[in-house]
Amino acid sequence: MALAGVLAGCGSRLPALPPACSDGPQHVLRALRAAPGAVRLADGTLLSRCVASAYADGEIQQLGFSFTQAADALARTHTPAAALRLGYLVGAVRRGAARTNGVQGELVRRLESTVRYDDPALQAQARRGARAGEARG
Repeated sequence: MALAGVLAGCGSRLPALPPACSDGPQHVLRALRAAPGAVRLADGTLLSRCVASAYADGEIQQLGFSFTQAADALARTHTPAAALRLGYLVGAVRRGAARTNGVQGELVRRLESTVRYDDPALQAQARRGARAGEARG
């Protein structure tokens, strides 16, 4: 019996993955334009909620595709705004993964690996974004 079935039989329910979490990297990038302010997907979902709600393999894969594609796009753009947004995404994913059983840890590691700036100003912006993402992402 699947884990979800066992939990459902016990009266527990896994949180459903909000549909906006699967809309793709362009939607994540669009939401991140608000960083370091309130970053929410089109339906109001926090990025961390997407991470905390992704339990099934397919959900984690879809989320990983969207979030890593967004992170890769931001990492290729060496501007302060892109560094801030990338940091925010990393921080929000850390925040969401902290409330899980650890499966999402690989997504955290993958996104953290995209933050590689030689420029101290970009490093500072990424750290600023990460703090904001961890606090309210």
